[in-house]
Amino acid sequence: LVDEWLASHGIPSDALSRSPAQDWVTIRIPVSMAEEMMKTEYHVWVHDASGAALVRTTSYSLPEHLHAHVDVVQPTTSFARFRRDAATYHFAGDAPAAIKTDAPYISIPSAYNGQVNASCNASITPTCLKELYNAVGYVPAAAGENKLAVTGYLGQYANLEDFHLFNEAFVPEAADSTFDVVYINNGTNDQSPDAAGIEANLDTQYAFGLTYPTPRTFYTTGGSPPFIPDDLNPTNSNEPYANWLEYILNDPSPPQTISTSYGDDEQTVPESYAKRVCASFAQLGARGVSLSFASGDHGVGDGDSDPATQQCYTNNGLNETKFIPLFPASCPYVTSVGATWYIPEEVYYISGGGFSNYFSRPAYQALAVDTYLSKLVPGTYAGLYNPSGRAYPDVAAQGQFFNLFVSGVERKIGGTSAASPTFAGLVSLLNDARLARGLAPLGFLNPLLYAIGAVFPDGFNDIVGGSNPGCGTEGFNATVGWDPVTGFGTPNFGNLKDLVLGDVSAILEL
Repeated sequence: LVDEWLASHGIPSDALSRSPAQDWVTIRIPVSMAEEMMKTEYHVWVHDASGAALVRTTSYSLPEHLHAHVDVVQPTTSFARFRRDAATYHFAGDAPAAIKTDAPYISIPSAYNGQVNASCNASITPTCLKELYNAVGYVPAAAGENKLAVTGYLGQYANLEDFHLFNEAFVPEAADSTFDVVYINNGTNDQSPDAAGIEANLDTQYAFGLTYPTPRTFYTTGGSPPFIPDDLNPTNSNEPYANWLEYILNDPSPPQTISTSYGDDEQTVPESYAKRVCASFAQLGARGVSLSFASGDHGVGDGDSDPATQQCYTNNGLNETKFIPLFPASCPYVTSVGATWYIPEEVYYISGGGFSNYFSRPAYQALAVDTYLSKLVPGTYAGLYNPSGRAYPDVAAQGQFFNLFVSGVERKIGGTSAASPTFAGLVSLLNDARLARGLAPLGFLNPLLYAIGAVFPDGFNDIVGGSNPGCGTEGFNATVGWDPVTGFGTPNFGNLKDLVLGDVSAILEL
């Protein structure tokens, strides 16, 4: 029907650009034709403060017989200007000092050889992460087949000179290595020192530093998606996931593991667009791609526990106080990664977590979430969240005191932006182990993670105690088993490797 309607306006089917699943259609037409087709009028709108200009309309119309077949048309009524702060990182300078010890090592039974260098309590490196998560000594054996990637948006540039400095300091065996850059939808990767992106550098330096010599790619994607402003995000800093997905779904051999450290308030993403993007993530998972997303750095919404100053208000015209979930972390087809800090690990209070208002709870997490909710005092946060929604995060990883290089200078950064590439790096090593044995990559992880969490809890380091404040509350609490602060906890790579090299289908059936 859509093709027929387009053809009736003189747009033949061979002029359409389609996504691999045939569910997105892109056309290039004059504004005058768009006005005629949608019975509307476009104007150039200029933001008073920034001078940013957009071609938009305030309303449009489609034939009634198309309503059930069209989810979203863009660009139409989405008004936005850009800001570059949707990445989920924090500077480490304001963090409380770590507990000091005179001993050279900290005893951690689940770590490699049961101990972690004491310096890691205030200064994280790839070596620290391998010690803490029991991955020391693993050398990738399927580098000719296994691949890893991270995504970049919003003008975040991954600087190669900083990458070399990082490797020289912390991964000397990779000192001369590099990574591929793929440019999507007019994405760029400015290499001038001042343009180096904190987020992009953090992602590439840690995901790739943990997995050398696995082939690696940085995707830089331009553009902006549909957007609905709210009090916390009055301007559009959301990411054009659909543009990236159109490219990656057309790739006949995508990387087996991909990390993304960006996220948007779920309510700022039009629901139809979010569901379409989430369905595309599901397609990637079915093709053997494991997707890791940061759970956000604002607890259950804005990170503010003071009811007098919190800013968690709905943007549907009712202005109600509600917890604000993060997307794409709230999509049930991605693995959402929360954050810990210190050694022994504790909840990092910024760790994003909660329940989706767009996506219902998937079957794979029903038992874990029901168990958690049954422990809450009846009426806890009633009306502030959707207890039947997809719950997140699924897992966690270290998220503070990460050493990295930016513009030639060594700095410390934290946030779930650090946790996601860390977890993705370890997943890439798990995929490497499987591929080296002739097994398929893990693909969509969550059903397996929840099965392991229920039956083989030693696959994770459970984080107990602490919470993720926000929206004028103390947020959710971390407890034994799964919780909406750190999921099942942080990974034990050695134990997980043994499990995924066994009969994964048998684990899923338990």
